[in-house]
Amino acid sequence: MTDLTVWLEATGVVAGAGTLGYAKVRAPRVYWSLVGMPVTWGRFALSYRSTMDVCGLTVQPSGLRAFVTRNVARREVQPVPPKIRRVRGTSTGLVVTLRLPAGLEPADLIASSERLRHAWGVHSVTVRETRPGYVELRMTGYDVLRRVRMPRKAVPRDMVVPVALREDGTAFERDYRKAPMALTLGANHSGKSMYQRNLIKGLAQLPVALVGIDCKRGVEQTAYASRLSALVTSPDDAAALLGVLVAEMEDRFDLLSQQGVSDLWDLPVSARPVPVVVLVDEVAELFLISSKKDEDRREQIVTALIRLAQMARAVGIYLEICGQRFGSELGKGATMLRAQLTGRVVHRVNDKQTAEMGLNDVAPDAVPVASLIPMERPGTAVAADSSGGWSKIRTPDTSREEVAAVCRAFAHLVPDLPALKPFQPAVPVDPAAPAAGPSLVKPRPVNP
Repeated sequence: MTDLTVWLEATGVVAGAGTLGYAKVRAPRVYWSLVGMPVTWGRFALSYRSTMDVCGLTVQPSGLRAFVTRNVARREVQPVPPKIRRVRGTSTGLVVTLRLPAGLEPADLIASSERLRHAWGVHSVTVRETRPGYVELRMTGYDVLRRVRMPRKAVPRDMVVPVALREDGTAFERDYRKAPMALTLGANHSGKSMYQRNLIKGLAQLPVALVGIDCKRGVEQTAYASRLSALVTSPDDAAALLGVLVAEMEDRFDLLSQQGVSDLWDLPVSARPVPVVVLVDEVAELFLISSKKDEDRREQIVTALIRLAQMARAVGIYLEICGQRFGSELGKGATMLRAQLTGRVVHRVNDKQTAEMGLNDVAPDAVPVASLIPMERPGTAVAADSSGGWSKIRTPDTSREEVAAVCRAFAHLVPDLPALKPFQPAVPVDPAAPAAGPSLVKPRPVNP
């Protein structure tokens, strides 16, 4: 009987260890909630003061505090670390709110984030300032980008589209009100098209007009025709469409002037035109020319794009430009247009110069990170903006058919814009729709 009990206990221990090992690989959120979070929380609580001390994140206490410690408490005066205000566990890590003492700034903690990551045994540590004097440490317990799972609360709303998952487990959102113009760079098979799919999937659910410019004969955007207000597949048609958009922009400025406001969102809802998002799939096709006769068309396209990038934000026209490279080698106007694109997303690139084109002027610290994105992780990118902040993101794997189905489901949201009618694409027949068959109702003659 004793041998049987020992055997059962040993079997239970092995089974439990095997279950935890399986959960660590296949269900990391479960493993983190059951094992990782309690262990990390305990390690953080026990080693917090010593870790902050060896990382140089402590300061000398104030004179009054030193006097009280020395003369009342009869203890040795020690350096003071940031004060812990709150510790909160999440399904991906720990969130710690710290009150910074005088003499420390958020940049000090950002510079020591790698040392804190190794000290507490977590996958990553990111620092974000919440308000003056307070910072938030987000510790991620495991690699959330290995298998992307978007948060449930990440849904499109008010020109804000969740597109990818950040390295700290939060959703990366494309906010057109804050970053109206954006540039997405990436090599072949880097996940650039996947990023655009997730963007279109979110935008299709909002009351906006989607305008597609796909000079690869429409192979990328034709599937979404049911939700597009306009689609062009050649540089000549793109020049004509951009001219119409510039005219639309000028008409909207006239409306703002009449209403006495300076922004589209200041108009009453009844008089507010629908926002327009212009999706350019491969910008190089609009810049490159094969003969001198194409120079006038190129000049027209470049001028229209620059005018839209400079002024169209106020009237609710936004640019979403994608490409493999976007530098001065494309010709006159390329760098001027790039300077107007606030949001930057850089996927895996073939050379460091391409990463510098997208990130060096807004977040130079992110250039080495973008240059080291591995090929076996498509969809991984570095997202930055003009504020200097950046984050590592990865888009969820979304099929073209899934996005096309969402576009068909929200086809009723296509707005009525008469200026774009000549460019409205023909909607392909839904393969899932039942085919028309013979009528089952027999005709009956009507006697006079």
